[in-house]
Amino acid sequence: MTACPTRSAQLDLDDTQLLRYSRHILLDEIGIEGQQRIAASHVLVIGAGGLGCPAALYLTAAGVGTLTLVDDDVVELTNLQRQIAHQQASIGRPKVASAAATLAALNPDTTLQALQERASGERLHELIAAADVVLDCSDNFATRHAVNRACVALKTPLVSGAAVRFDGQLTTFDPRQPDAPCYHCLFGEEGEAGDGPCATFGVFAPLVGIIGTAQAAEALKLIIGTGEALVGRLQLLDVRSMQWRELRYRRDPHCPVCSATG
Repeated sequence: MTACPTRSAQLDLDDTQLLRYSRHILLDEIGIEGQQRIAASHVLVIGAGGLGCPAALYLTAAGVGTLTLVDDDVVELTNLQRQIAHQQASIGRPKVASAAATLAALNPDTTLQALQERASGERLHELIAAADVVLDCSDNFATRHAVNRACVALKTPLVSGAAVRFDGQLTTFDPRQPDAPCYHCLFGEEGEAGDGPCATFGVFAPLVGIIGTAQAAEALKLIIGTGEALVGRLQLLDVRSMQWRELRYRRDPHCPVCSATG
């Protein structure tokens, strides 16, 4: 299934930007037009932790026009083993403020919005309505399902990642596409685990980097409108053997979230 571009218009690039993003522009699948789409895009990253840090770093480096980070947590010493946008001096600071400082130093082209909150309800809808693509980098199922419901209602593409112990997951939901499944089709709300799996089970540091970076790649593909998005395909990584498996899934005709929207 080929990715389709997001709704953002294109922005002209100046000479400095043409040089900065020249390695993207050299790619036939991106070119100047694709980089202009990236520059005009608005990406919402929910969670500034293990997944959100590498995702935000690569999105910012790639020249995303606006990046909104949402997280209500503060940096702790235990985060520094894997959350690479934070530093020792960031301990005690809001994660979004710490990450935004790192991102601002990386690329001044990106407008950063750092929101220290746990968005829900109408506020979540407001944030998603302003975005072209949403990255779910959270660590709890309540947030994941709330984000999914809002993305389905607003027909906003959603890139979902997860990582715990040595196992990672990655998939994309695109409610703009007919009969596309949503997060609830894949993972029901009944009998799921609680918050904070990393605190409970541990996580191998580079794993979150692999999954978070892959989330950034999926988001950029959706923005540009190139490649094949992971819609209906769940990628599973066992980093101990460095083996990927892919499971295909379909829309649940009885899904309470998306079955009535298509």
